[in-house]
Amino acid sequence: MRGKQVAFGLVTAFLVVAGCAGPQPAPARPGPLAGQTIEVLAVWSDEEQAAFERVLDVFEQRTGATVTYVSGGDEVPTVLATRLAGGSPPDVAGVAQPALVRTLARAGSLVPLDPSTESVIDAQFAPVWKELGTVDGELYGFVFKAANKSTVWYDAGQLGPGFVPPRTWDEFVETLRKLSDTGRTPLSVGGADGWTLTDWFENVYLQTAGGAMYDRLARHEISWTDPSVRTALQTLGRVFRPEYLPGGISSALQTEFTESVVDVFGADPKASIVFEADFVAGAIAESTPARVGADARVFPFPRIGPTSSVVSGGDTLVALTDEPGTKALMQFLASSEAASIWAAQGGFVSPNRQVALDEYPDDSTRQIAEELVGADNLRFDMSDLMPSALGATRGDGFWRAMQDYLADPAQVDRILAELEAEATAAYEEGDS
Repeated sequence: MRGKQVAFGLVTAFLVVAGCAGPQPAPARPGPLAGQTIEVLAVWSDEEQAAFERVLDVFEQRTGATVTYVSGGDEVPTVLATRLAGGSPPDVAGVAQPALVRTLARAGSLVPLDPSTESVIDAQFAPVWKELGTVDGELYGFVFKAANKSTVWYDAGQLGPGFVPPRTWDEFVETLRKLSDTGRTPLSVGGADGWTLTDWFENVYLQTAGGAMYDRLARHEISWTDPSVRTALQTLGRVFRPEYLPGGISSALQTEFTESVVDVFGADPKASIVFEADFVAGAIAESTPARVGADARVFPFPRIGPTSSVVSGGDTLVALTDEPGTKALMQFLASSEAASIWAAQGGFVSPNRQVALDEYPDDSTRQIAEELVGADNLRFDMSDLMPSALGATRGDGFWRAMQDYLADPAQVDRILAELEAEATAAYEEGDS
C-alpha cells in the first residue's frame, strides 16, 4: 500500500509541475505509473472519441500509464450495469444522468474522489457543479464535458445583416410572428425526439417558476399538476404554433433532432431558427454546408425572468476503482489543462472556470462557454435528475407528455394527470 501512495504522490507532483508548462513530450524513461493500465467507459464516439483520446495521450506521455477507452454510446448505463454485475467494472466511467450517479454511489459501486482531486474542483469549478457530483455529503464525480442547453441558433444568411437577436421572450415571440407574417416558417422543432421538447420546457419553467421550484419539481416535491407547470406550458405554447413550424405540428412530431438542424442550415432550408444545446454545432458540421460562427450563429435563450438562466447537461466522470492510476487520471481530468486540450479541438464546452475563453476555436463557442460558466441561475437538465423510467425513456414519461402537449395543448389536464401518476410510481420505486 505504501508503494501505491508513493507512486500517486509522484504522479501528482509530476502533473502539477508539468501542467504549468502545458503539454509535454513523452518522457525519456518510464513514468511513475509505468506498467499500470486504466480503462475508461463513456458515451463519446467518432470525433468526440478522437478528441478525448488526445487528452488521454497527454496523461499517458507524462505518467507512463496505458489508458484504454471504450465507447458505450447510448448504452453506457446498460454496459456499466453488466460490468458491475460481472465484477469487472471500468476504472472510470462517464455518466450523463446525476440520478444514476446517486444510485451507483448509494449501492457502493463508486469510489469517493480523493482530497487532491476535490481541491482541484474546489479551486476551478463553481459550487453548483460540485453539488452535482456530491451524494449524501460525499464527492463522487465532476462534469467533464458540459452542454449549454440554453442556446438558440439561427441562419445569418436567411435573416440578413439587419437581424437583431431577441433578448426577451416577448421579443422572441414577436420575431417569430413577423417572420411568419412575411410568408416564412421560422422555427424548426425536432419533436420526434422527446428530449428536445423537455429541454424547451425546462428552460421556460426555470425562468417562469424560478430555481427553487425547479429543484422541487425535479425531486417530485410538488406535483406535475401544480399551476406552475401549466403556466410554463402555456408560455411555451406561444411559440409552438402550427404556422411557425415547417409542415405544422404533425411534421414537427416526426422530425428528429439532426433533421431539425438540417431544416435550418441545410442546402434546402425550411426554417431559419432552431433551439438546442451547443452540440447543434456538431450536427451542423456533420450534416450541413454551414459554418459555425459565420453562417450559423447563436443567441441566449430569451429571458422571461429578471436574471440570466442556463439549463445544462453533461457527462459526469466517476471512479469505480481506487488504484493509483485511477486517482491520478481523475485529478488530471478535473484540471483546466485537460479540458483545454479538448476545447481547442472544438465540439466541447467545460464548466471549469479556469479554461480561458480563447482556448475555444470560434466566437459562437466562446459565447456559449461564457454564458454557461457565468450564469446567475444554473440548473442541470431536469429529465436527467429524474428516475430514468420517468425522464429518459423514449415514448414514455416526461418525453411522451411533452410530445402529447405539442400535439394537442387542449389536453393539458389529462397529460399532466397522467404524468403525475407516472412520476408517483417512478419515485416510489426509489430509482432516484
